[in-house]
Amino acid sequence: MDFYYRPGSAPCRSVLMTAKAIGLEFDKKIIINTRAGDQFKPEYLKINPQHTIPTLDDNGFSLWESRAIMVYLVEKYGKDDKLFPKDVQKQALINQRLYFDMGTLYKSFADYYYPQIFQKQAPNAEHYKKIESAFEIFNTLLEGQTYAAGDYSVADIALLATVSTFDVAGFDYKRYANVAKWYEHAKEVTPGWVINWTGCLEFRKYFDN
Repeated sequence: MDFYYRPGSAPCRSVLMTAKAIGLEFDKKIIINTRAGDQFKPEYLKINPQHTIPTLDDNGFSLWESRAIMVYLVEKYGKDDKLFPKDVQKQALINQRLYFDMGTLYKSFADYYYPQIFQKQAPNAEHYKKIESAFEIFNTLLEGQTYAAGDYSVADIALLATVSTFDVAGFDYKRYANVAKWYEHAKEVTPGWVINWTGCLEFRKYFDN
């Protein structure tokens, strides 16, 4: 099973943490240099015509989109169903949090920071407000909760990858008490946190510059 990724990428880090949590080792981990255009090489487009990262190649079965990969790995290779329970309602809640991460929280990061990092654009105040709105929602979702979707799950792993990226970007997440409390706890209980933070520090260079 091969994993194509970039260490600094939050979606890639979420998959690495999931693999660590279930005791899974990839046969090969291939770094894709998106700045150099590795994702457009014919051999990569053959397994992922959408040319995104991360991508999993499980003995000829190709899958991309990090949250789909996370669920697939847990369901196929997990020793139990704790990270993604069989109960349909619990699954639905976890999926909702994963979609919230992808479509709201992480999207707000990408919309605000990526134009500044990669296109050298000026900060967009309206996009910053969407970050604040996303954190307000997440803060509300965590009210009275230790974890994002009831028990600890892949939702917490995905959200941890995202919030830690905001952390190295310098966003003041501590304004949101529930998020700050969850973040500190999630760092302690998530296998692979060190792997994630190492990737975060690599990503930090874009903000240091």
